[in-house]
Amino acid sequence: MNEQRVPSTGELFLGFLQIGGLAFGGAVAWARQVLVESRGWLTEREYAELLGLAQVLPGPNIGNFAVMYGRRCHGLAGSLAAVGGFFLLPLCIVLALVLVWQEYGQNPWIDAFMKGVAAAAAGMALGAALKSGFKLKPPPEQIVAILVIAALAAWWRVPLGWIILVMGPICVGMALYRARRA
Repeated sequence: MNEQRVPSTGELFLGFLQIGGLAFGGAVAWARQVLVESRGWLTEREYAELLGLAQVLPGPNIGNFAVMYGRRCHGLAGSLAAVGGFFLLPLCIVLALVLVWQEYGQNPWIDAFMKGVAAAAAGMALGAALKSGFKLKPPPEQIVAILVIAALAAWWRVPLGWIILVMGPICVGMALYRARRA
């Protein structure tokens, strides 16, 4: 990580507050936008590597990411600032939505709105993945693995556990083979 781009704990809090406030259902896309493109705190590769590690841990991906990135910047105080910023606005919004849902949850307009938000979040996540993929230029075998995993999950509805059990070792093997060749 480049020392010139290390944010203060206050900046961490505000940056992750922005991510949490804008990321209703699509935090990965907004985190990349804020941390890599807008603020320049991470390179595309640093973001991808830290996100990859965050995804294998239990819990929300960007929550894990906030803990690790905050710790990297300022230890425990950085982790608390990043996580606190990330979860503050969504917590307030969810509490408000619970009150609204109790009153109006049976309204078909609310159901349609929630389905639209889910579709928009899926589109944002796909857009962020494609944008990162074009910038990182993964090797052909990784692209094939991504397409196979997507097909297994989306078209053939293979349970995630089976995909991980089968494709996980294959992908790790491909990465080790590529590293040894280089």
